[in-house]
Amino acid sequence: MSTKTYDYLFKLLLIGDSGVGKTCVLFRFSDDSFNNSFISTIGIDFKIRTVEIDGKKIKLQIWDTAGQERFRTITTAYYRGAMGILLVYDITNEKSFENIKNWIRNIEEHASQDVERMIIGNKCDMEDKRQVSREKGQQLAIEYGTKFMETSAKANRNVEDAFLTLAKDIKMKMERGQAQQPTNSGKLPLNSGSSKKSSFFSNFCSLL
Repeated sequence: MSTKTYDYLFKLLLIGDSGVGKTCVLFRFSDDSFNNSFISTIGIDFKIRTVEIDGKKIKLQIWDTAGQERFRTITTAYYRGAMGILLVYDITNEKSFENIKNWIRNIEEHASQDVERMIIGNKCDMEDKRQVSREKGQQLAIEYGTKFMETSAKANRNVEDAFLTLAKDIKMKMERGQAQQPTNSGKLPLNSGSSKKSSFFSNFCSLL
C-alpha cells in the first residue's frame, strides 16, 4: 500500500477576467517564475505545490481558469469541489475590478456554500497605471466578508502570502468542522441561515 506524502489535499481555484494575471500568479507560486508573454489560458490548467502549515503537509492543487466568456460554461464545472477561491482583478483595469461582483455571483451559484474566498488586486508593481485604489479593494472585501491582498506576480509581492493564508483558513475551517461534527447540532458558525448546497468540508474525508 502506498503511503501518502501529505496530510491534506486542497483544491483551489483562480478566477477573474482574462488578462488580470491569474496564470502569472499561479506560476509565481508554483514555480517561482515570471513570464510576461503567457497566452490566455484555454479552458483549464492546474499546478500542484505541497506546503507545510502548522506541521501538516498540505498538497495544493491549484486550477487556473480561462477568463473569457466563451469558456465560462466549461469553468463553472470546476467550482464544484473547490475549497478555496482566489478572485483576481488587475489594479490597472477598473473593469476587471467591477467584474469581481459577477465572479462572486458565479461562486454563489456554482461553488460549495462554505468555500473560502479571497480577493486579490494583482499588478501592484504598476503604481503609475493604477485605476483601482487599495481602499476600494479593501472595501469590496469587507462588503463580501472576504480577506484582501494586493499582489504582484512580477515583483513577487504577497503571492506566497495569499495562497498560504487561504490554505491556513481552509485547514482551520476543516479542523473546526471535524471537531463539531459529532454534536450534529446543525449549526454552522460561519454561515447563518439554511443553504441548499451541501458543505464540501463535511464531506471532505470521504472524498480523499
